[in-house]
Amino acid sequence: MMRAESIWNAIGALVVILPLLYFAFRSPWLVAVGAVPSALSVLIVMAAWWAVAALVGAFVGRKAAVAPAIGRLLADAKAATMMPEHRPGATILNRLWPLLLLTVATGAIAFLAPQVPGMAAGFAIIWALAWRRQESAVAAIEERDAVRFYVDKTSPLSPIQLVRTPGFGGTFLAQP
Repeated sequence: MMRAESIWNAIGALVVILPLLYFAFRSPWLVAVGAVPSALSVLIVMAAWWAVAALVGAFVGRKAAVAPAIGRLLADAKAATMMPEHRPGATILNRLWPLLLLTVATGAIAFLAPQVPGMAAGFAIIWALAWRRQESAVAAIEERDAVRFYVDKTSPLSPIQLVRTPGFGGTFLAQP
């Protein structure tokens, strides 16, 4: 008998308290349209985060000079007389596996927490904008020294190694 009475007391308290809490903290707008304000707030927060990420990435990648890590990589390149074997698919998978892992992992939990892929996209924006000028710095060095750099075959967990081959000098890389 005691158990049934405590259950009815709990239900009675919930019946009284829940409507009071609902009307105190919820608006008629939320009652009318359901979860749209929640989704809208996620979109607003994600858009703000992407804007901040774009600013951070643009600030980090603002220099036209080559990054120190890329400079060391170019200086340590092995000299070769022939081009290495081209394996674009393997090279992309070997070098961009962190981005692939980030995409798959955040996509897998997107159904549980849709904010996580949005936050991860912001970090990918920072990464992309921070590295955006490195290709032009490498192209300038190739043009100046009349050489070409190619990515050598390495393990995905080991650092990138480059091969330096003789190339064309002058304005070979100039855009038409």
